[in-house]
Amino acid sequence: MSDAQPHLDPKFIENKRRELMSLRDALKKSAAATEREENGVRDAAAAQPREFEDDAQKLDILEKEGVLVNRSVERLSRVERALAKIDAGTYGFSEISGERIPRERLNAVPEAVNTLREQEASENAG
Repeated sequence: MSDAQPHLDPKFIENKRRELMSLRDALKKSAAATEREENGVRDAAAAQPREFEDDAQKLDILEKEGVLVNRSVERLSRVERALAKIDAGTYGFSEISGERIPRERLNAVPEAVNTLREQEASENAG
């Protein structure tokens, strides 16, 4: 692990823990609300006469919301991983290279588990 930047101080890490826990709670609430809304739309559609155009519009909306839910679930997974890294004492270090993740990146994306360069390379490969 590189010593190019000083260790993250305990106060910074504790602030990130609180921020990540708050973010985790918000993501869970959002996912639950979206699921309830989706179930409500399905129930309402089942109780009404079939209008295929309305169904198509509702399905399109649900599909778009589904993409957002998937992104939220992926982000929730990263938040959980970052919290586990705090517990393990490895928060702020890349899972790929072991390099330090810059403090500025952790301030912008507290759930970051890789450097920006590594994250971009991973996204471009996938």
